[in-house]
Amino acid sequence: MTQMTVNGQPVRIDMDGETPLLWGLRDAMNLTGTKYGCGVGDCGACVVLIDGEALRSCLVTLDEAEGREIVTIEGLSPTRGHPVQQALVAEQAIQCGFCTPGIVMAAAALLQRNPDPTDAQIREAIPNLCRCGVHPRLLRAVERAARVVQRRESIAAVPAPDIDPAEAALEVPALRVEGARVEGAAETGEQP
Repeated sequence: MTQMTVNGQPVRIDMDGETPLLWGLRDAMNLTGTKYGCGVGDCGACVVLIDGEALRSCLVTLDEAEGREIVTIEGLSPTRGHPVQQALVAEQAIQCGFCTPGIVMAAAALLQRNPDPTDAQIREAIPNLCRCGVHPRLLRAVERAARVVQRRESIAAVPAPDIDPAEAALEVPALRVEGARVEGAAETGEQP
């Protein structure tokens, strides 16, 4: 059983340790914002933050994630208020949305370590593939998010989702959340 912290919550995932983190997040934790694109690390749809670094979760095993701090798109900002999320919407840099979570995570990591990146640094940090061709708008959005991070600009917030993240994965069989009670457990006395 693999133990790690996901979106600030200590968890144990009951899956084979050689399983890619991507599947632990999606199948065991029901965190489906992290997307499966290519499975070989080329597309960037599965990018998550691992100890603050943007990494492709299809290339990291659960064993390699043991004891680490993982942040997914769901944990970056449950209210969708992160400057990158706000700027992508404001710049209309989202089309189908499939690649968006990986792009947001890569951009968030970039702005965390460099709040004033050049175009070249943005291109290098966000090599994600987007079939819809939003790259020109994506560059503008990351530049705009950088200005927000630097407090040189603000963006009107988009509405928050109406899904409670605390309830999103309560009854997922392979997930063990420390201290959480699963509905129905009181009757059986069992806890995951």
